[in-house]
Amino acid sequence: MYVCGITVYDYCHIGHARMMTVFDLVYRWLMASGYQVTYVRNITDIEDKIIKRAVENGETISQLTSRFIGYMDEDMGALGILEPTHEPHATEYVPQMLGLIEKLEQNGLAYKAEDGDVNFSVRDFPGYGKLSGKSLDDLRAGERVDVNTGKRDPLDFVLWKASKESEPEEVKWASKWGSGRPGWHIECSAMSCALLGEHFDIHGGGADLQFPHHENEIAQSEGALRHPFVNYWMHNGFVRVDNEKMSKSLGNFFTIRDVLKRYDAEVVRFFILRAHYRSPLNYSDAHLDDARQALTRLYTALKDVTPDALPLDRGDAFAVRLTEAMNDDFNTPLAVAALFDLANEVNKTKSPALARQLKELAGILGLLQRAPQQFLQAAPVQEGALGETEIVERIEARKAAKKARNFAEADRIRNELTAQGVVLEDKPDGSTEWRRA
Repeated sequence: MYVCGITVYDYCHIGHARMMTVFDLVYRWLMASGYQVTYVRNITDIEDKIIKRAVENGETISQLTSRFIGYMDEDMGALGILEPTHEPHATEYVPQMLGLIEKLEQNGLAYKAEDGDVNFSVRDFPGYGKLSGKSLDDLRAGERVDVNTGKRDPLDFVLWKASKESEPEEVKWASKWGSGRPGWHIECSAMSCALLGEHFDIHGGGADLQFPHHENEIAQSEGALRHPFVNYWMHNGFVRVDNEKMSKSLGNFFTIRDVLKRYDAEVVRFFILRAHYRSPLNYSDAHLDDARQALTRLYTALKDVTPDALPLDRGDAFAVRLTEAMNDDFNTPLAVAALFDLANEVNKTKSPALARQLKELAGILGLLQRAPQQFLQAAPVQEGALGETEIVERIEARKAAKKARNFAEADRIRNELTAQGVVLEDKPDGSTEWRRA
C-alpha cells in the first residue's frame, strides 16, 4: 500500500489527521485480517511551497523540512498513527525519477520544451482520465489560457522543472535535460515503484489528490512501464467546516496542534473514525464534544471490570459484527456501533470476558488502550465549567433532596450537572461518584 503523505512546510492540519488516521485504520485492519502489509507513506520534501517558505524564512530547505517533519511525527504519535514500513523522502529518489522520465521520452510521451522544462504529453496517452472520469474534451472546455508557452498543449504537465537562477542550489540536480528538479507527480511514481514494485495493490490519499495528482501518476507510470500500475485506488473524503471545505483561504483552518490543546488526541481519532472514510467529515466543537462523551461511555464500561487475559475470540457475535463491518469497505460507523452494543453488555454483566472483547476489538481500531481512569480523569475542563467544590455542593444538595423525597429537585440538580458535563453514578451504598464527560 502506498499513500501520498504530507508536504512538509507547515504544521499538519485536521485534514492531514483524517488522511493519516484513515489509512492507519486500513493498515491495522489488513494486518489484523492476516495480510502481510508493506506500507509506504512518503514525505514530499521538495516542492514550490517549500522553496518559497524557506526563502521567506531565510533558512535552508533541509532546515525547514526537518523541523516540520519533527512536528508531523509528534502529531501523528499523539493520534496513535502507526509508523509505515517505509517513509521515503522525495529528495532521496531523484535518480529513480530521472529514470522514469527517460523511459517516457523513449516511449514518445515526454518532450523538452523551449523553456527547459520536460513535460508529459497528455494527448499521447490513450487512457488519460480513467481514474477521475474526466474526458479530454471536458478538460479542454474548462482550460484557462496557459502562460507557459513552452507546453505543446495546455493539458500537459511538468515532469522536470528547469532550474531558475533565483532558486537555492540545494534544489538543483543535474540531468540530461539540464539542471532542474522533479515535478510533484513524478515523485510518487518513482518512490512507489522503487519500494513496492511496478505493480502493487493499494494507492491512497485525500479526495483532492484524485485529479490531477493520481490521474497523472497513472499516466506517467503506465506510460513508462507499459502495464497496469495499481489494483485499487482509495480516497478519503474532505473535512468540512460549517459544510464548507476547510481551507486557509476561507479562514476555517485548524492545525492538529491547536485542536489538541482543547481535545484529547484519542477523542480526535474517535471523531474521525465515527464517519465512513469516503464521506465528508464535518468539523465542529459540538461534534468533538459529542465524540468525547461517546468515547467516555466506552471507557466507563471498562472502569469497574478487569478484562480477562484470554486472546480475542473471533467467533464472538460482536467480533463477527465488527469484522463484517470492516470487510464492507472499512465501514467504521457500523464497527463503532458494535463496540457500543458490546459496551452495554459489559455494563449489564460486568463480564471480564466481554470486557476483554471490547478492549481487544477497539484496539484493532486504535482505541481504548489506556487505563480507563487515565482517560476519564484526563477529560479537559471547559471554560465556564463548575469547579470541584461547586459540584460537590450540588451533589450534597441532591442527596438532601432525595432524602426529603423531593425527587423533582433531585432531578433538576442532576440535569443541571449533566448540562455542565458532569456525569453522576449512584452507588449501592448510597454514595455518588462523579466525573466530567
